[in-house]
Amino acid sequence: MLFWTTQQQLDADRQIGPYALPEPEGTNPVTYVLDGQQRVTSLFMTFQTELTRPAGDEYPDVYFDLTAEASAQQSQFLALAESEVDPQAHFPLKALFDSAAYRRATDPFSSDEDKLNLLDDLHSRFKEAMIPVQAIETEDRATVAIVFERINRLGVELSPLELLSAWTWSEDFDLRQKFLDLEDELELFAFGDAVTGGDLVLRACAAVLKGDPTVEALMSADGDEIRAAYDRVVNGIKGAVEFLSKQLNVETVKTLPYPLMLVPLAVFFAVDSGQLPRHTSAQTAQLKKWFWRACFSERYSGQTIRAAKADIIEMAALRDDGSADIAKFSVSVSDDFFLTSNFRMNSARTATFVNMLASQNPRSFLSGNKVDLKAVLQAYNKSEFHHIFPKAHLEDLDVSAYEINSFANFCFLSRDDNNKIRRKAPDVYRQLMPDDEEILGEILTSAFLEDEDFASDFDTFRKARASRLATYARSLCGLPEPKQDS
Repeated sequence: MLFWTTQQQLDADRQIGPYALPEPEGTNPVTYVLDGQQRVTSLFMTFQTELTRPAGDEYPDVYFDLTAEASAQQSQFLALAESEVDPQAHFPLKALFDSAAYRRATDPFSSDEDKLNLLDDLHSRFKEAMIPVQAIETEDRATVAIVFERINRLGVELSPLELLSAWTWSEDFDLRQKFLDLEDELELFAFGDAVTGGDLVLRACAAVLKGDPTVEALMSADGDEIRAAYDRVVNGIKGAVEFLSKQLNVETVKTLPYPLMLVPLAVFFAVDSGQLPRHTSAQTAQLKKWFWRACFSERYSGQTIRAAKADIIEMAALRDDGSADIAKFSVSVSDDFFLTSNFRMNSARTATFVNMLASQNPRSFLSGNKVDLKAVLQAYNKSEFHHIFPKAHLEDLDVSAYEINSFANFCFLSRDDNNKIRRKAPDVYRQLMPDDEEILGEILTSAFLEDEDFASDFDTFRKARASRLATYARSLCGLPEPKQDS
């Protein structure tokens, strides 16, 4: 359990079960329960004897069952309504720390030496039990945050969300419940995972309030300030998610190469409650260019906080001045990105590649049907991504796995079409593709293919497609084409 003693008066839950806590008097310090309130409540409700228990069965007493076997399969402790208590079998735990009550409670067993010994052993065990407590006495919230971090490292399941929930709490604002509500809303976009654990939302909150994506930056914020800004933060996150989905076909946080990219976007879309986040065509173009440059430069793979801080400043500038250039950082994309990168689910590079393929609204090869990007990307598993030159076919030709699994050989392909293709050579399954030239053209264009690719040898095909993919990637990043050697 984690307690914090301070002179600061925070909004807090002043109930322990059915009992109301007294208001703090004068300038006396207050001790807040930051973590472990349920445990505190359970212990207090079980063992206290000074306050009168409210009527009803909502908070029953806990009893030790002297007839139960000492077995891991069966609990010896029961929460019982008064009508369920057998005085010859059930001993009230609340009597353990009240000597007079203990004597009265053991009277029914005075003639049973075995039961008395059992109760004495129970009393001894509870009396000697130690309850781990972390107590902090400070006025510096940053110190409290550091303690939280250290406790986390020791394996105790705590998070900054617990701390911030404590000093932003009011009767009509519970940060943890707000997070759960937001998670439910974002599930509609398959972005609910972005809220799980609270880290991204806290970073977005810090970015909107302080221009700094570190959770530590929030520690200096007043509870009223966080509560007042929360709707703006939520609008920012929802606006960012909607932009990713509608403008970039990023349908789930799983295909966002670096989840922290959501934070600068949230700053751009953060507007006050009741307003709609708007963006001009020029701003949209800037946001898209920033997204692709950040992905292909792997900007968020290294010093992520430094990159996020810089991008937060740029996003705020773009929001306030529609002509700001937010993607000035350098990036280069060559054919090698698609020749040397292997398709592996859960890698940032693969997510970048998948998003790029999705931006072309691909069609499946044999049916010609448009790929249901929302369904495919929200599921995000390998069953909808397949080799253009089938893996089994290339293995028969002794092609290395490294080359077989390169990005240049992957595309969207429905499971049904893949089952029909199986190990067929490309020039064979090409005969199964639609005869309609318009549909065929859309299939090929959306997959960065040419008709002659199907009759090519694998190495020629791989290099040609990598070149097309790189050309398109550079256009997304707003990069000029490299000069050809004369």
